[in-house]
Amino acid sequence: MRWGPLSACHRARLVAVSQDELSDIRRRLNAAEQDAAAARVLAGAADRDVTEIRTEIRDFRNATTASFNALREDFGDLRTHVDRGFTEMRGKLDATASGQRHIADLIQRLIDDQDR
Repeated sequence: MRWGPLSACHRARLVAVSQDELSDIRRRLNAAEQDAAAARVLAGAADRDVTEIRTEIRDFRNATTASFNALREDFGDLRTHVDRGFTEMRGKLDATASGQRHIADLIQRLIDDQDR
């Protein structure tokens, strides 16, 4: 879009900008440039912080996963150990019960023999 020629009023306004107004505009422009530069620095720092936090979260997640996997393996080993222990104890208890049954049968036989 092309702008047409400036009206006399606009030309007068452009010419009428005082030195103080021009100095104020320059000062404000410099301040805006400095603010923009500071914002870029802060944005870069924030970006680095976010990257560091992401790395820390990833590392924490990996460590947690490894810990859970190790814990799962330990529980599996413990279950196997407990199952073997119960099987062993069951065998011993069955043997003890069989021995007690045999003793009870012998005692019963003695009692039966005395009654004859």
